[in-house]
Amino acid sequence: MLWDFNFNLPTSIEFGNGKVKNIGKRAKELGGKKALLITDKGLAQTGILEKVTASLDQEGVHYIVFDEISPNPKDVDCEKAYHQFKDEGIDLLIGLGGGSSMDTAKAIGTLLTNEGELRDRYGVNLLDREIPPLICIPTTSGTGSEVTRGSVITDTVTKQKMAILDLKIAPKLALVDPELTLSLPKSITAATGMDALTHAIEAYTCKPSQPISDALSLYAIELIAKSLPLAVENGNDLEARKNMLLASLVAGVSFDNTDLGAVHAMAEPLGGLYDTPHGVANSIFLPYVFEFNIPSNPEKHAMVAAKLGANKEGRRTEELAYEGVVLLKELAAKIGIPNLRDLGNVNPDDFPFLAEGAFEHLCTQANSRELTKEDYLKLFQKTYEAKNISMIENI
Repeated sequence: MLWDFNFNLPTSIEFGNGKVKNIGKRAKELGGKKALLITDKGLAQTGILEKVTASLDQEGVHYIVFDEISPNPKDVDCEKAYHQFKDEGIDLLIGLGGGSSMDTAKAIGTLLTNEGELRDRYGVNLLDREIPPLICIPTTSGTGSEVTRGSVITDTVTKQKMAILDLKIAPKLALVDPELTLSLPKSITAATGMDALTHAIEAYTCKPSQPISDALSLYAIELIAKSLPLAVENGNDLEARKNMLLASLVAGVSFDNTDLGAVHAMAEPLGGLYDTPHGVANSIFLPYVFEFNIPSNPEKHAMVAAKLGANKEGRRTEELAYEGVVLLKELAAKIGIPNLRDLGNVNPDDFPFLAEGAFEHLCTQANSRELTKEDYLKLFQKTYEAKNISMIENI
């Protein structure tokens, strides 16, 4: 197969134990004199924040800490920070935490250098100017936001998650330190790990897939399948933590150069309406979308199944691909991912609204198989009614 494709990696990456200690030096190298450090209150109470601020203090980089963000970042949080700090002379941004912190940093940066409201920038390549230099320091192994040009923000008026997609918000530097993930609770380890797996699978199977991203995706899938259960079981397993953080980063590079698909198209309306954690939502929908998509490209879905651990010997391609559905369900169950019904706040009467949001989502266009609103409605219903992880029912 021949491809015409582009591949961009606008972010410099430093990966390894203890890399967070370099933040002060790197901030100075980027010309930072006064940084806005965006994090959440949970991290603000840990030793992780202190490691960052100690390094900034040592290099004489002034900073302000903003920790008033929520797990699904909201437009009002970003706008609050912008109005609070727009006259402070901020010339550097630091996103410390999970995807919420890093996406919030990108959104605040958008407001600092581009006129108008945040909703004016939802879409692809709608920024007029680059944001201030951004350093991202991930403390979860899931979003890959430290190496992507995307920021996903919940619009509190429409209850929809919206995306800013532009190279002008890409981080200048990612400091990726596995030691920072050792304190991550089991539930967040599981959800963010499945988020990374979703990124890798959708980047590999989506319509705009391309050879460099394909190679990265397959590497990430295999690494996650082997390491995620270990990281959930023993959060102090530094080797498993390192592998998961690497897989998350690699998957982020992959999907940032291709696209995502129907899993994200379903997960983001759910998160926008119910504030469901993004990784949990992706985990819940992944097996059912994977199953739906198999007819569009059995060979690629069979390859995913093999990387997940399915035995290829003597198996027909489609048989192998459908085993991937079972393996995804079993992995989610093993690490404690809840079913859609078990979330407790999901109302089936909202499924038409959610199906509409999924159908209108940008990722629908890139999904490997065409979907209608009715297809999405069936997928929401099927996921909600699912009980047996080993049951496969074609739509």
